Amino acid sequence: MDAGQGPWPCPALLLFVREAFFLNVFDLIGPVMIGPSSSHTAGTLRIARVAFLLLGEAVERADVTLFGSLGATYRGHGSDRAIAAGLLGFLADDERVPQSLNLAKERGLEVGFTASQEPARHANSMKIEASGGGKTLSLLGASVGGGSILIYELDGMEVHFTGEMSTLLAAHDDARGVIASITGLLAGHSINIATMRVFRSSKGGRAMTALEADQPFDPSVQQALLRLEHIHSVTLINAFERL
Repeated sequence: MDAGQGPWPCPALLLFVREAFFLNVFDLIGPVMIGPSSSHTAGTLRIARVAFLLLGEAVERADVTLFGSLGATYRGHGSDRAIAAGLLGFLADDERVPQSLNLAKERGLEVGFTASQEPARHANSMKIEASGGGKTLSLLGASVGGGSILIYELDGMEVHFTGEMSTLLAAHDDARGVIASITGLLAGHSINIATMRVFRSSKGGRAMTALEADQPFDPSVQQALLRLEHIHSVTLINAFERL
């Protein structure tokens, strides 16, 4: 029987049903979170939590600049509480999120918020300049909808990762053989690389490799990479659910 005749639906409808069937449940119902908005709370919390994870220390001070609609609505939509929660290391469904601003004060975390009218590369962008334990970090990220995020600048260097897969960030010199040594070591640990991007400030200058993998990274991988020549730091973020 030809498509579009009898009981069978037309091809376009079949395609729609097939695509809808294969949607992830996350795509349909959004993230498990403390409300009210996946873009303005879950997304901003996850960006802040990335800053917390990358700093590797308790955050003592954070200056947050919000662009676009985030800057206009961050108080009303609870983005300020979500960001404070992420900087404290909370997950999006943590019941402490609504009290995070008070908890931040109790724990000695100072957070300042600035709404900016300047254009940003992405809608719903925010910049976090964080410090703690003698370390500093600058990060630009965007909440791209449904709780999903994109980190697109780290310490002034262009990057590109989402946290939806297990992610490895390696800061290193832009030197010959570094990438081969990184990928060779991961192959030796049976790590399957899904995506890989290398960014550099200039030829022979600072560089950043962002890797996404199909499985979580064991901490031993981090230690092994740090023993390689020209590698300065390695940060592991295992899977989106941890954000």
